[in-house]
Amino acid sequence: MTQKQTLLGRVAQLAKANINSMLDRAEDPEKMLDQLVRDYTNSIAEAEEAVAQTIAGVRLAEADLEEDRAAATEWGRKAGAASSKADQLRGAGDTAGADKFDGLARVALQRQIQFEGEVTEAEPRIQAQNATVEQLKGGLTQMRTKLEDLKGRRDQLVARARSAEAQERVQGAIRSIDVMDPTSELSRFEDKIKHQEAMVAGRAEAQSTSIEDQFAELEDHSHDAEIEARLQQLKGGA
Repeated sequence: MTQKQTLLGRVAQLAKANINSMLDRAEDPEKMLDQLVRDYTNSIAEAEEAVAQTIAGVRLAEADLEEDRAAATEWGRKAGAASSKADQLRGAGDTAGADKFDGLARVALQRQIQFEGEVTEAEPRIQAQNATVEQLKGGLTQMRTKLEDLKGRRDQLVARARSAEAQERVQGAIRSIDVMDPTSELSRFEDKIKHQEAMVAGRAEAQSTSIEDQFAELEDHSHDAEIEARLQQLKGGA
């Protein structure tokens, strides 16, 4: 009986397992859920086997009880037959024969009482064992229900965990963008473009300065020199 009570306690403990608290400690919810399903399935299989053994023991005890009941009935019938035979022999004047069958009747009655005692002792024990079996079945039902609930919630919980991770990554990206100054980056890029444009214009201007331009500039200086010379002549002539 103690062994059955221990088994009942184990089944009840497994049936009351707090899935949510286990998930709270999970670093990888998907792997944790898969492992939890495997462990819980194995625990149910072990409990089912233990309960099956318990039920088998009870059914054997019930079979023995029925045999004891049948034996008590059979020995009662034999006692009645021996007593009737003894009465017949005594009526016929065969006292020795009558005493013999009365002795057989007493033996049969003793056997009947023995089996009735075993039946009386076994009936409450088997009744208690059957109550235990029902409790064990109830515990297994709770375990199976919890397992199906776990399987059904697995995808939902994994999806929620992944969504939370994605939101956390997005928020992290947003925070990293917030610490940047996009206008300063654009201004720096604009200055770079202006510098490139100025360099292009400078190269174009340098390439456009030809030999003719240089002589034209020299002629302009010669013209100025002639004006200065004539001016000096005028002043000397005066």
